[in-house]
Amino acid sequence: PLYEWFIEHLGIFPSRQIEFARMNVTYMITSKRRLLQLVNEGYVTGWDDPRMPTLSGVRRRGYPAAAIRIFCDKVGMAKRDNWIEIELLESCVRNELNMTALRRMVVLDPIKVVLTNYPEGQTEALSSENNPEDVNSGEREMLFSREIYIERDDFMLDPPKKYFRLAPGTTVRLKSAYIITCNEVINDANGNVSEIHCSYYPDSKSGSDTSGIKAKGTLHWVNAATALHGQVRMYDRLFTTENPLDEGSDFLSKVNPNSMTILDNVLLEPSFADAKDGDSFQFIRHGYFTLDRDSQPGKLVFNQTVSLKEGWTAKE
Repeated sequence: PLYEWFIEHLGIFPSRQIEFARMNVTYMITSKRRLLQLVNEGYVTGWDDPRMPTLSGVRRRGYPAAAIRIFCDKVGMAKRDNWIEIELLESCVRNELNMTALRRMVVLDPIKVVLTNYPEGQTEALSSENNPEDVNSGEREMLFSREIYIERDDFMLDPPKKYFRLAPGTTVRLKSAYIITCNEVINDANGNVSEIHCSYYPDSKSGSDTSGIKAKGTLHWVNAATALHGQVRMYDRLFTTENPLDEGSDFLSKVNPNSMTILDNVLLEPSFADAKDGDSFQFIRHGYFTLDRDSQPGKLVFNQTVSLKEGWTAKE
């Protein structure tokens, strides 16, 4: 009313006013004063920390601009304060990246697999799609040889029922490659599994499989001889509660101490050599990740953008 009174008595242009509420997203705060406190007290590395709800932060994390616009369209405007679930934002990001991000194979926690019946010194080029959602994305070639790496979580010595990954005596398919069977496990001095010996079926090559063998599980892998080394920063919610600004407590007490985990022994397929700062990829079976500006020759650094599926729950 006061604004309109001035317009009327001053005889100036009658601009239209629209009143709307703040967009509150769960597990986030957008108060600049409190965000500054997070920066100054060292809870985050800066305004562009990928955990921060700033434009520079979500850009560095890999959120596409189109996904943010879609999210805003879905939410709309309201005059009353309300809370929007962060899962909706992540769903918009996930849907956009599913259509645009190139697929790549990355092993976060590697364990070596030796294909004992594969000829020593032999390598072959295998083809794999870049993005099944984009028919124009084409394919890439990956080298395959006797020694590869798979995820340590994809192997169990004593698996439960309906376990479709690798275990002694079980058979799995390597994505875009061959079917293998685990024959022997090598342990280190501490009794931990250090190497897995398998045999492969030469007539089970993806795209021309005549083996007749049915493998229920499919694992991603990287070639030992050509793998690149990298670091991956895995992110969780910055706060442990949906509304960090609930009255009666200090919002800093709700900062999640485990909001970032750094994985340093990551192996990547060699096609990442051409990646540029800000490029986004789907790490097959892991989620979406974006190349960070901290990358250096010989050590690429990736920020986790969003997981492949919803289902985050607070960790005790």
